[in-house]
Amino acid sequence: MRDLLIGIDAGTSVIKSIAFDTKGRQIAAAATPNHYETLPGGGAEQDLACTWADAAATLRQLADKVPDLASRTIAIAVTGQGDGTWLIDGKGEPVAKGWLWLDARAAGVVEEIRARPEDRLRFEKTGSGLAACQQGSQFVFMKRNMPEMLDKAATAFHCKDWLYFKLTGERATDPSEGTFTFGDFRTRDYSDDVLDVLGVADLRHLLPPVTDGTRHSAGLSQAAAAATGMLAGTPIVLGYVDVVCTALGAGLLDRERKPGCTIIGSTGMHMRLAETPDDVQLNEAATGYTMAMPAPGVFAQMQSNMAATLNIDWVLGLASGILASQGITRSNGEMIALVDAWIAASQPASLLYQPYVSEAGERGPFVDANARAGFVGISSRHGYADLVRAVFEGLAFAARDCYAAMGPLPREIRLTGGAARSPALRKILGAAVGADIRTSQREEAGAAGAAMIAAVCVGLYKSMDECVAEWVTPLLGEAEPSDRDLAAIYDRMTPSYVLAHQALRPVWRAMASVQAN
Repeated sequence: MRDLLIGIDAGTSVIKSIAFDTKGRQIAAAATPNHYETLPGGGAEQDLACTWADAAATLRQLADKVPDLASRTIAIAVTGQGDGTWLIDGKGEPVAKGWLWLDARAAGVVEEIRARPEDRLRFEKTGSGLAACQQGSQFVFMKRNMPEMLDKAATAFHCKDWLYFKLTGERATDPSEGTFTFGDFRTRDYSDDVLDVLGVADLRHLLPPVTDGTRHSAGLSQAAAAATGMLAGTPIVLGYVDVVCTALGAGLLDRERKPGCTIIGSTGMHMRLAETPDDVQLNEAATGYTMAMPAPGVFAQMQSNMAATLNIDWVLGLASGILASQGITRSNGEMIALVDAWIAASQPASLLYQPYVSEAGERGPFVDANARAGFVGISSRHGYADLVRAVFEGLAFAARDCYAAMGPLPREIRLTGGAARSPALRKILGAAVGADIRTSQREEAGAAGAAMIAAVCVGLYKSMDECVAEWVTPLLGEAEPSDRDLAAIYDRMTPSYVLAHQALRPVWRAMASVQAN
């Protein structure tokens, strides 16, 4: 009997395959670390063949945990890390390694295009600000610096598109990535105007068809069946980009409460629901994303700060590095266990931290590839616990900064991502935004969101709202009310946070100029 759905989530850190029953209960999971490399000049690349091999391996590992997995599987859906450029030739072979969303080589291209008046047209069509991580700006950089690579290419994918191709042999992308990069979010298709503004109309032949996974699937190929241990012909569904799938699994599609949704992962994503194209609110700074949701006419409007848990890893790494120099080893988990005590021992908002620790700078709610992290207001009375608290507060202020760029602050935030397990982070975030925080018992929201798309595609549910009612709503926990006293402190500090990153922008530019020479 076929009674299982599988969601594959190929993230930046980990590639996972998760089995769910038809009511959304997680049955088993298999995962393997992802592998990518950073290069001089801001490059970040990933081997396509290795990525496929790792994804296939997780399906085989999942079969070891679930009896008769292949014969019980109704459908498999795939999602993955967004942005980037993964080029293949006419025979389906990689032309080069995939460029990731972490790649900053196109930063100069972004500054140049954003300075042109016609970029406003591109922004109003896509609903998305231009950033170095996107395929459009990476195309321009490649045209100027490595045209021979583009000449060899037949199709430009994103990560999940490549895996879908390896599973089915079909070249496609989904409505979310297809339109926020090169399209019109209102039509959910490519736009010639956008391609013209970017100066890449001559590369349109590289863009695969836009395919909606809620309505279309393809059969697992014989070659992919041999590689994965699954049955040839099993329906394969191309999910939406990982942030959309995660938002779906975490509860953003709630037309009654209209919550915000925040993902605290390697990057920070902050989302509001727009039920119609007219509900999308575009800002003057031309930043953020508008992504189609897997429901007719519905969109997730997003602002994304480039680095979230990367900041936590950095500040905890300072302490573990010092301990290691003295022969004392502490795991990342052991360090994280100390965080709540450090935060409890420190004063709120006693200094500011700008959480721009990524080498790619910042992309929301402002775009600046030169942006860098830093503390403001350190005095001799501050200790390590104060620095840790400031880092967590910096992530919360960045979230508020992002929500403010999309309209009124939400009254409730659905929080997901690994850091959502931290009581201290939940309390700080809720107070900084002035919102109740609600988390889900769902551990793998991204894979679940992909599987939900497959569930609608194969007809298990008549609509995505119906699927949400059974897969998502019952798993939401009780709301944790915002701490009013702490919220009052953060309200007073918020203007200083904004002034700090506005004032530091010429400093970052000057520093980048010196370092370039």
